[in-house]
Amino acid sequence: MTSPNSAGPAARAYSLDVLIRIAAPLFTALSEGQLRATMPVETTPDSADRPTYTHLEALGRLLAGVAPWLELGPDATEEGKLRERFIGLAVKGISHAVDPQSPDYMNFSQGSQPLVDTSFLAHGLLRAPKQLWGNLDKETRARVVAAFKMTRVMTPGQNNWLLFSAMVEAALWEFTGECEMAPIETAVDKHLEWYVGDGAYGDGPHYHWDYYNSFVIQPMLLDVLRICAEKKHSLGAHYLLVLERARRYAAVQERLISPEATFPIMGRSSCYRFGAIQTLSQMALEHRLPNGLSPGGVRAALTAMIRRMIEASGTFDAEGWLRLGVVGHQPAQAEHYISTGSLYLCAVGLLHLGLPPSDPFWTEPDQPWTQKRLWAGENLPADHAIGN
Repeated sequence: MTSPNSAGPAARAYSLDVLIRIAAPLFTALSEGQLRATMPVETTPDSADRPTYTHLEALGRLLAGVAPWLELGPDATEEGKLRERFIGLAVKGISHAVDPQSPDYMNFSQGSQPLVDTSFLAHGLLRAPKQLWGNLDKETRARVVAAFKMTRVMTPGQNNWLLFSAMVEAALWEFTGECEMAPIETAVDKHLEWYVGDGAYGDGPHYHWDYYNSFVIQPMLLDVLRICAEKKHSLGAHYLLVLERARRYAAVQERLISPEATFPIMGRSSCYRFGAIQTLSQMALEHRLPNGLSPGGVRAALTAMIRRMIEASGTFDAEGWLRLGVVGHQPAQAEHYISTGSLYLCAVGLLHLGLPPSDPFWTEPDQPWTQKRLWAGENLPADHAIGN
């Protein structure tokens, strides 16, 4: 049995092992220009076009999750040396992805799906400005900027897709000093309009019972507004309001984790697995956990839940690539837009690895999470909604 003093380091070691297990096949292949040659593309029967998009999906989504850990940078520890290796793989991989002469040059211009995954790539670069963007050479940076601008011809739907255009422009603003403000203004204005209360936004004018508030809406809206605030734009005045809503949504997410470390599987895109708890992970990363939640309790909940999902039989194929499913291999759970590359959005459920090993998140003793405490009979204060 793990002792209280070792529970946090053991959880970090396990979580890091999960991240490396997910990331190693993809980053290794892409760094060698062999991603198209080696990554299997599992799809549903009605999704013949997905191989056109799946490689950019894989890269963008994985980077969005692994970036905070990479941003800790190299050091003399074993983990620091591992980060150094993966920073190198990621930087080489990005260079192949945007090089028209590479066999792994990715699709940034055909169809509308590239807008989605260019935005995840942008989010990843924003989450690791020193170790990812900062290590790209001048030519690769210019190619990344050109790839981002290719997506400007793609018209987003009136839903969470507005944030994809906003995220790309926010990254251009951050890295080049210039952007088109209209997509950012539209995305922010519309999502403020679509707020339905108690920490949740509609996906467009209507609310959906799914996890898109966590897959996309809350994290991207927060980070776009953070950049607006840093740039002294008037939209930045909304940041603190949106942050308090995200903290409430994170509190709800923590309460959805059952005593058995499961959470309700419902709505679209369940195959993104523990990417569904990105907002809770991000609030932990930013030291913004809701009042009443301890770092040790949230860590225990996240680690147990990730373990339940990642160790389900059939999650990976024989070569270590993710397979369609939620708890193991369940291809019937995949929508027509889901393919192998899509699945790497699970990595955003590991943002908290961006906290250093010395952080209280990793050093506090394990504690039971909310549902464990309640179902054990503990007399906890009642939950309450927040105002608008």
